[in-house]
Amino acid sequence: MSDFDTNLHELNRQNVWAGFKQLVPISFFVIIFGLAFGLAATQVGLANFSIIAMSTLVFAGASQFAALELWGAEVAVIPLAVTVFAINARHLLMGATLYPWLRHLPPAKRYGVMLVATDANWAMSMQAFTRGEPAMGLLFGGGLALWSFWILGTWLGIYFGSAIQDPVSLGLDMVMGCFLLAMVVGGQKDLRIFIIWIVAAVSSLMAYWYLPANSHVVVGALAGGVLGAVWMDKKQ
Repeated sequence: MSDFDTNLHELNRQNVWAGFKQLVPISFFVIIFGLAFGLAATQVGLANFSIIAMSTLVFAGASQFAALELWGAEVAVIPLAVTVFAINARHLLMGATLYPWLRHLPPAKRYGVMLVATDANWAMSMQAFTRGEPAMGLLFGGGLALWSFWILGTWLGIYFGSAIQDPVSLGLDMVMGCFLLAMVVGGQKDLRIFIIWIVAAVSSLMAYWYLPANSHVVVGALAGGVLGAVWMDKKQ
């Protein structure tokens, strides 16, 4: 029986709650970034309700910060849309990698799960799936934890954000990067995976140096994703 014939895609209250609790420790760091966003948004003149609504409905920290950089009395809609798409384009590949398990869910649940997919719960879920462990609850429950803590952090930033005006100076901007690096180090290790990561990293660096801002996110994700799709594992 193949992995896809098992109950790896099972989604119920018990495994969603377990996934929520598993992501809570990382979610505490998300509060800090939400706090920084809430403060930055108030400084550019956004109303409190609009700030909370953005974090609730958009739930994409990097693109929300990028939107603030382009915010003003007159908003350039096309550059704003292109920038947000570039930053979030990696979610196209994240959805593609999760499709073998997501396809077992009804459309409403499938897209509901993906609404709260982030780098952190995606990475942990993919690790569990590749080990043959059920992880749909981790993906959805963990996403709910990150989402709720992001909203909480945004609210705190609106009212108390002046206490931490520069999270970078405290090294807090490295928390998520270090977590994802740990996921890579702890994941599957073979020559194929190593080469895919090298190609993605080099492509991303080249794009960061020579292409427009934020394009490195798309270039790195596409380079690694395309190579991984073409160079399939023999077991697949």
